[in-house]
Amino acid sequence: MTESIAARPLKILHVFRAPIGGLFRHVLDVARGQAERGHDVGIFCDSSTGGARADEVFRELAGRLALGVTRVPMSRYPSGTDLRAQLSEISLRRRLAPDVVHCHGSKGGVYGRIPALFSPRRGYVTAYTPHGGSFNYKPGSAEHKVYMSVERLLEGATDMFLFESGFIAGRFEAHIGHMPRTDHRIVLNGVSDAEFEPVDHGASEFDLLYLGELRSAKGVDTLIDALALLRRRNGLTPRILVIGSGPDEDELKQLTHERGIAGQCVFEPPAPIRKALARARAMVIPSRAESLPYVILEAAAAAQPLISTDVGGIGEIYGPNHRDRLIPANDPTILAGAIQAMLEMSQAERLAQAADLAGHVRQNFRLGDMIDGVIAGYRVALTARGIS
Repeated sequence: MTESIAARPLKILHVFRAPIGGLFRHVLDVARGQAERGHDVGIFCDSSTGGARADEVFRELAGRLALGVTRVPMSRYPSGTDLRAQLSEISLRRRLAPDVVHCHGSKGGVYGRIPALFSPRRGYVTAYTPHGGSFNYKPGSAEHKVYMSVERLLEGATDMFLFESGFIAGRFEAHIGHMPRTDHRIVLNGVSDAEFEPVDHGASEFDLLYLGELRSAKGVDTLIDALALLRRRNGLTPRILVIGSGPDEDELKQLTHERGIAGQCVFEPPAPIRKALARARAMVIPSRAESLPYVILEAAAAAQPLISTDVGGIGEIYGPNHRDRLIPANDPTILAGAIQAMLEMSQAERLAQAADLAGHVRQNFRLGDMIDGVIAGYRVALTARGIS
C-alpha cells in the first residue's frame, strides 16, 4: 500500500538567488531540518555570489542533501542570464521530480513559479516565501509597480504562500491589493536552542557593534551621523565595530572620515555572529527597511543588549511588551540619544533587559516550530492538489 502524503518523506527543491544574508540562513535552516526529518532535499541558487563562506557551507551540506546543490549564474536584476537560469531550473526539476518546489525571494519566486503557470495539472506543488525583496524595493516607483505586476501574475502559480512574518503578509496585501487567493499562512523564522546560550561579554573591546550589509537600506549612514553628533554635542566617543560588506562600503568609510569619527570605527568583513556579539557591549541596528531579520533574532536570543529601529517585522520580534524600546528610523538625533542612554545604563541593567527579550524570543521563535510549520504547509498544498 502506498504511504499517505500525510506521512511519507517528500522530495523538496529550494530555489533562490543569492547564498548570502538572512534569506540564505532561512533556507539553510529549513533544508537542514527537513533532511534531518528524513526528506530528500536539494538547492538551486546562484554561483556568482556568496564567496568562500557559501562554498564552505555547501561543502558541509554535500552529504546531507539527497538532491544535491546546483548553482548557475544569476543576476540580481533582470538580465540576459535569466533565460539560461530559468532553463537550468526547468531541466533540474524535471530530472529530480520533486514533490515541492519551494521558492524564496523575488528571483527564486520567478524561476520556480513561471513554469508552473504553464502546468496547471503539474504533479508537484509550488511554495513561495517572500523575504522583503521586491515588496520593499522603492515603493511607488515604476520598478516597484512592474515587480508587483509580476507578483500578481505568479500568484495563480503558487499553491502555498509561507510568509515569514506578519509584516510581509501585510506588504503583500497592501501592494497586491488582497491577501493571496490561494492557500497561505505565516510561519515565523526561528532560532535553535543552542543560540539561546547568552554571550559572554567579559572580554568586550568595543562599545557598539553593527553587523549586516553595507547598503542604504540598512541605515549605517544614520549611525555614523549619530556618532558624530555624540562626539560634537556630548564629547562621547564610543568605539564601534562594523562587520559586513556591500555596495556602499567605500562610501561609508569615507563618511566616517568626513564626520571626524574614523578613529572610533573599525570595519571588518562578514564573520560569525556570536563571536562578533562577544566583542561589543551592545548592538545597533539602524535599518530603514527589514523583513524579519535574523540578525535581530540571533542577537536577542543570545541576550545581547540591542538598539534597533522599528521597521519591518522587528516589532514582531520584540512583541507588545518590548516594542516601546524601538526607535524611529532615519533620525540621527533619536539614535544618538538611544546610544547615550545605553552607554549610561549599568551593565546589570543592560543584561537584565536583554535577558527579558531573550525569554520572549524563546517562546515565540523556535527553529523546530518553523521547520514543522513549513512541512505542514507543503502537505496541505499537496493534498489540495490531489498528490498522494
